[in-house]
Amino acid sequence: MSLNPLQRLAEHGQSIWLDFISRDLIDSGELQRMVREENVTGLTSNPTIFQKAIAEGTAYDAQIRELVAAGVDDPNDVFYALAISDIQRAADLLREVYDRTSGADGFVSLEVSPSLAHDTDGTIAMVRSLWERVDRPNLMVKIPATLEGLPAIRRNLREGRNINITLIFALSMYERVIEQYIGALEERHQAGENVGAAHSVASFFVSRVDTAVDKLVDAQLARDPGNATLEGLLGKAAIANAQLAYEVFEQRFGDSRFAPLRDAGAHVQRPLWASTSAKNPNYRDVVYAEALIGPDTVDTMPPQTVEAFRDHGIVERDTVNAAYAAAHSVMDELSAAGIDVESVTQQLLDDGLRAFSDSYDALIREIALKVDRLHGGYAERQHFDLAASTATVTSAFTDPSAVQVAARIWSRDAALWKPNDEQHDAVIANRLGWLDVIGTMRESLPRLLALQNEVRDAGWKDCVLLGMGGSSLCPEVLRSSFGSAAGQPVLHVLDTTDPDAIEELSTHIDPLHTGFIVASKSGGTLETLSHLAHFWEVVRSAGAPNTGAHFIAITDPGTSLADTANTRGFRHLFENPPDIGGRYSALSFFGLVPAAIAGIDVDLLLQRADAMRRQCAAGVPGDLNCGLALGTVIGLMHGAKRDKVTILAPPRIAAFSLWAEQLIAESTGKEGKGIIPVGDEPIGESGVYGDDRLFVALRLRDNDVFDERVGSLRAGGQPVVTLELDDLHDLGAEFFRWEFATAVAGAALDIDPFDEPNVQESKDNTNRVLAQYEQSHS
Repeated sequence: MSLNPLQRLAEHGQSIWLDFISRDLIDSGELQRMVREENVTGLTSNPTIFQKAIAEGTAYDAQIRELVAAGVDDPNDVFYALAISDIQRAADLLREVYDRTSGADGFVSLEVSPSLAHDTDGTIAMVRSLWERVDRPNLMVKIPATLEGLPAIRRNLREGRNINITLIFALSMYERVIEQYIGALEERHQAGENVGAAHSVASFFVSRVDTAVDKLVDAQLARDPGNATLEGLLGKAAIANAQLAYEVFEQRFGDSRFAPLRDAGAHVQRPLWASTSAKNPNYRDVVYAEALIGPDTVDTMPPQTVEAFRDHGIVERDTVNAAYAAAHSVMDELSAAGIDVESVTQQLLDDGLRAFSDSYDALIREIALKVDRLHGGYAERQHFDLAASTATVTSAFTDPSAVQVAARIWSRDAALWKPNDEQHDAVIANRLGWLDVIGTMRESLPRLLALQNEVRDAGWKDCVLLGMGGSSLCPEVLRSSFGSAAGQPVLHVLDTTDPDAIEELSTHIDPLHTGFIVASKSGGTLETLSHLAHFWEVVRSAGAPNTGAHFIAITDPGTSLADTANTRGFRHLFENPPDIGGRYSALSFFGLVPAAIAGIDVDLLLQRADAMRRQCAAGVPGDLNCGLALGTVIGLMHGAKRDKVTILAPPRIAAFSLWAEQLIAESTGKEGKGIIPVGDEPIGESGVYGDDRLFVALRLRDNDVFDERVGSLRAGGQPVVTLELDDLHDLGAEFFRWEFATAVAGAALDIDPFDEPNVQESKDNTNRVLAQYEQSHS
């Protein structure tokens, strides 16, 4: 049986690798067939290939669901988990080739993140990570041929990892790549280590050179039609460039320097011809593959080129080394025509890096959308209609420095808000517990659910939350939005010192069937302690057999209120994580204990909050990162003199706008600047507002009047952000979104959103006045 052209390439010492990967390719058995029947002995991948594979269809959706369920939030981590699964399976299918060739072939390539193209240390670290995670001896990790990539190439080869150097266009860079390989082997040899352990290919990109050079030649022909010399150069540069690279290969690996390494068992660094499918339809579709046949080479072909070459490729002799003189002549003629091939190849490297980066970004966005839908579709339910500011905001969403804000928040980088400020660093370090509190609260769900049943069984008909500011606003949102479930106590929130209001509530409740939540982060809030003293006496005077059983405390560990709860025998003491400020405490015990007592589904509330937390993860693209996106818009609008953020909400959740108002006001209103939040304001016509407003509308379904009024603002050219809620439990998600957005906006304003100088100042002034009053009336 005669061999087909693909199979005949092996007789000339050339390996065929497949420049493609997808889960369907593996699942269908097609890759295994190509290895068995088409002489495919390796595989290469890149971000563009994975983008097409993952974005199209549903082949990866099941694993994405598994990863999300396992808590993998960052779409970059999701991608590499998907890619590694495919690479491992492909490597296992090619392991037979690897073993049969004693490790000379059968490799599968996976690329480092394009964002690391100019980051030596980052590349070294990622290669090590991928090598350990894939855990296959026939893996090759791809590193682009940049100046910063060269040291990473040498280090990893020196440490015994297989490296595929990609995006080589220039002969000068190829020389430097070879130097890294030989230098790494020499270091291993001098250290007495196995020089045959590390394998490498140098991926020389071919057809793109013709695409670029032909454009320059065509431009000259437009000025000099019929120039035979110029016409003769069309379609010649790419092959000449690659053939001269092979001439360099023969010289460098055939000289006396490499000889002792070869004798010690070293392999040559094979040239790999990449981008060998013809881009110009006027050229023969296998022209590059046919012109670059030769020993110790690899041609990585996309599936269509594999098929084309199998069908009509011509393999008669070695071609890559057959016309060095002609190749030099092509380069000389191009130079004489004023075409600088070195400059062209540098531009091709820059373009190649950009193309891979763009493909990677598009891939991450596609994964982020899939993850968002699994989280509840929050990113798809946020809409930015920002009128004249649309272009500015869109640009900001993709700006790398803006995207890094989320990563810096999650890494708790205090310098994001106050660089080189130790005082603020200490405050910030003790105020970021809200980032992780959802997990802590989910661990406390059994206790919260038990409390829900316990107070019902105890016969509580009412429950009064005693707290001020951040301790009371979230419970008020939940009380007014949800009410109380059947059989659960009616929740009341007392955050005033007005004697009439306190007296009215005191006469409304039955003390023997009422519970009280005493909420104070510091444990020393004067108003709250005064409330405690009053209602303790109310319950005691009513004849309660156990006054303490009517009280629950929420405070930081070790406060005086915690001591009081213990000594007076409170029913429960909930010690809140101490690294959370009051206004960021919605999703902690301060918000969830009242919610549980009222019969609200705190589990579902936390599930929605956790979904939003994960949609604010560091690697989520800017416009899909819900907290980052909202905070970025608020910050940019402040810079555009729209410093009034009007939070619009339908009546059912109107109290949320007041919670957000306080969060923003206390977080940003300092240092002589700030955002002016406006909550619970009736919606006017667009014309009654000036050009200093940004509107953020929280939309519940089936609220036509609200939608119509918000729509009139949008139609009138006012900037409007719309956040759609599926139901009331999405308030859990909104609490986290707005906390994260406020942190982002604080960074935009260069202020510390977590300190509270005026809050403490007000408390100190109150205590001083009261102390003076006591002294004067003693």
